[in-house]
Order: sequence, then structure tokens, then C-alpha cells
Amino acid sequence: MTTQLTETAKQLIPKARIVSFKTWEEVLSTEVIQLFQMADDESRYLTDDDLQTLKKYAKIPNFSLETASLLRDSAAEIVDEARGKVLAKYPNITAEGGDLYPPARAEACWRDFWHFLRCITYGIAGDRTDFTSAEGLHYMNLLYQELLVPLSAMVLGLEAIKTASLKRFPDEKQTELAPYFDHLVSKLQQFSNC
Repeated sequence: MTTQLTETAKQLIPKARIVSFKTWEEVLSTEVIQLFQMADDESRYLTDDDLQTLKKYAKIPNFSLETASLLRDSAAEIVDEARGKVLAKYPNITAEGGDLYPPARAEACWRDFWHFLRCITYGIAGDRTDFTSAEGLHYMNLLYQELLVPLSAMVLGLEAIKTASLKRFPDEKQTELAPYFDHLVSKLQQFSNC
């Protein structure tokens, strides 16, 4: 199996941006939305400076900002835990002939896990569960089909990201945070299976 991207995949990648802040305009200022948009444009988590700026915006609870920070700082460990769950359930997935072979395919999968968590932290920091773009998710679905991404492994990985993230918080906070993860899990579950 080759790691070369098809022309179709190359065209789909820039369109497969799964975050949208359009629905946030009714409750958050343009400046605040621009801060989130800049982070997404740069494919990065919110920085401490970003979070300090958001803290000045009174309607966003401190807990949301602190959670985004903790998850950002724990992203590598959370992704490692999710990777471990996927490899435990699908032990041959990265072996020759597996759905995530050669290694570049597996690395792309783990990178998606990192980006999924990044997108979820935007929702948490913005105190909004509606952080996805229907259009971006449509293109991501097409991209996953084009690349023959193993959807069941990706959904399992996203559920493992949720578990690994939530265990860092007390039970009552887990209940509060679960909808941000569930939102993206449900969107991924709606993808066409390859």
C-alpha cells in the first residue's frame, strides 16, 4: 500500500476543517471568535495568553478555560492512551496489510486524534458544544472514504480520548464535559463506513 496521496485526497484535505464558530456569533464577540479562529487556522491549541484573553470575557466560566488548559497540557498522554486502546482492540491494524499500514498511515491517525482533542477544547473553552462545521465534516467523511480510513478504529479512538480526558476530572465535572466529546463522537459515527 502506498503513502502517496491521490489528487482527490489533496483537494479534500483543506476542505476537511471540522470546526466552525458561526453559531457562536449570537453569544460571543467578534474579537473572541477571531481568537478561536486564529488558533484553528494555525492548527494549534489555545495558548495561555489566549486563555487569559478569554478570561476577561465574563460569560465563559473559569472551569471551561482551566479544562481547556489541562487537556492541552495532557494532549500527548491522552492521545497515547487512545492509541493504546485502538492497538489493544485491533492488534494487527498497524502490521503489514493492516488498515493503518504503512507507519505514515498510523501517524496520520494519531495526528487526527490530537486534532480531535484540539477541536473539543475549543468547544469547552467557548462553553459551546456546537463547535463543528457540517460542511467540514462532510469533506472529512469524503476524505476518510478516499483514504480508506478504518472508521471503527477512529470512533473507538475518539471514545478513548473522551475516557482518557474525563478521568482527569471529578465525577460531577465529567458529566458536565461529556457532551463536548459526545458531539464529535456522534458526528464521526454518522460517517459512511469504508
